[in-house]
Amino acid sequence: MSRSIISTPNAPAAIGTYSQAVKVGDTVYISGQIGLDPATMQMVEGFEAQTVRVFENLKAVAEAAGGSLADAVRVTIYLTDLANFAKVNEVMARYFAEPFPARAAVGVKELPKGGVVEADAILVLG
Repeated sequence: MSRSIISTPNAPAAIGTYSQAVKVGDTVYISGQIGLDPATMQMVEGFEAQTVRVFENLKAVAEAAGGSLADAVRVTIYLTDLANFAKVNEVMARYFAEPFPARAAVGVKELPKGGVVEADAILVLG
């Protein structure tokens, strides 16, 4: 199967040795997104604003791959404070409808650029 790299200016540029997403067949693997504004490459302020930015970034990459967040089959959320879990659910409900993707939420000590939330996703197109 061929592998293609997905890239869009509507999501933050990679800040390391990775691609925004990789598509293999009908499957798209979206790298972790943090609350960086793609226009400024600066972190947005506040937990809810970062969470919204994370999902906007995932959405932009999904669209660049020819899909949408409705194609997500798996999402992983990384939180520096698991007390924010309910707020993540609230924001996530704005971006996903039933049937929801499979999901894991993981507590972590730190995230890049001082972020408080990160998410990655796997999509299956078609």
